[in-house]
Amino acid sequence: MEFKSIGIKGLGYYVPEKVMTNFDFEKIIDTSDEWIRTRTGIEERRFASSEQATSDLCASAAKQALEKANMSIEDIDMIIVATCTPDYLVQATACLVQQKLGAKGIPCFDLTAACSGFIYGLTVAGGMIRGGIYKNILVIGGETLSRIIDMQDRNTCILFGDGAAAAVVGEVEEGFGMLSTYLGAEGEDDDILRTPAGGSKKPNNIQTIENRENFMRMKGQDVFKFAVHALPSATNKALKIANIKAEELSMIFPHQANVRIIEAASKRIHVPVDKFYMNLKKYGNTSAASVGLALGEALDKGLVKKGDLIALTGFGAGLTYGSIIMKWAY
Repeated sequence: MEFKSIGIKGLGYYVPEKVMTNFDFEKIIDTSDEWIRTRTGIEERRFASSEQATSDLCASAAKQALEKANMSIEDIDMIIVATCTPDYLVQATACLVQQKLGAKGIPCFDLTAACSGFIYGLTVAGGMIRGGIYKNILVIGGETLSRIIDMQDRNTCILFGDGAAAAVVGEVEEGFGMLSTYLGAEGEDDDILRTPAGGSKKPNNIQTIENRENFMRMKGQDVFKFAVHALPSATNKALKIANIKAEELSMIFPHQANVRIIEAASKRIHVPVDKFYMNLKKYGNTSAASVGLALGEALDKGLVKKGDLIALTGFGAGLTYGSIIMKWAY
């Protein structure tokens, strides 16, 4: 079978208008701008309006991606939405995005890999296109995490924001696109990072709501320990598969969780930290949207050019992790 070069043909992103600064949090919980900045690197984040759901953010990002790819929705054969904050528990957010884009009839599904979702989605799309099943797939990572954070929990509510990033994935010029991908997971049942109630294991009731179990919970130290190992490990394994050395990378786009995690990964990958693109100070942790949002912003700034070798790498609840090495195609 002829090997196909699969990559991103157009990338778009969207963040809501509402800005939630560290100073805004000072007014509602016991924290400070200095405390948040020094421990996370975050200064502000975006929150969706009451009229916006995850599908709305995803649709806006998708329209921009199509425009960047110089394509119309009629050119798309499938929609994959990576999210852990779907519009509804029953009905894929991807199907709602399909309706908003006017893409009747094409297959759509959601993918849940938390903050690794965009990388997982690109990998799934690449495999389907390489196998000749579909030609162009729209991969979207989108979240409205502001809906599931506990605004009384100062250790977690300050970390997260809302946003979406979308990529048109298809065949690109030979030798460009995704050169390798590495995915992994370490399933755990220790409540390291999850929303405890609301699923089949523990349906919501008066007691779970009173206990605030309908909001996301995170054991920060456990997540940090996992992340500082998983992020560089996944990147190094993807580099090995692609037969590329770390110093050949022009830029790395990590999951935007915490500046300290990224600094630790820099040392373990042996790549200067200034090669790691960071925008978490503006957007916080946007989970499945974060890697694509960072890449989209860098593209708009002209920081990524055709032929550049880049890495997309992330980790998230599950626990999941993954990395993709790409030779940028446009």
